[in-house]
Amino acid sequence: MAVFGYWFMKKVNFNLADAVLDAGDALVVRSGGQEERVALSDIKNVNYSPYMYPPLVTLSVRRHTVFGDTITFCAPVSIMPSPVIPDLTDRVDAARLKR
Repeated sequence: MAVFGYWFMKKVNFNLADAVLDAGDALVVRSGGQEERVALSDIKNVNYSPYMYPPLVTLSVRRHTVFGDTITFCAPVSIMPSPVIPDLTDRVDAARLKR
C-alpha cells in the first residue's frame, strides 16, 4: 500500500508546477526555483481534469524543458466553470496554426 501510495502521489502531486503565468504568446512556468518560458506554439496538447480536486492541467510540449516533456499545474478553483482553460486551449490551437 505504501509503494502504491507513493507512486500515486508522485504522479499526481509531486510534479506540480508552483506557478504558471500567462505572458501573452507564452506561459512562464516556475517550479522549485527554476523558471522557463514556453511558447504557446510549442504546446502539443492541453489536458484538463476538472473532476479531480484540485483540478489539474497537463501540458504536453514539443521540446524538452527543465520540467520535462509535460508540465502539470493546478487550474483555478471556482464554483462556476472557469473560461481560463478553454481560452488557453483555443489560444494554443491558434498559435499552432500560425506556425
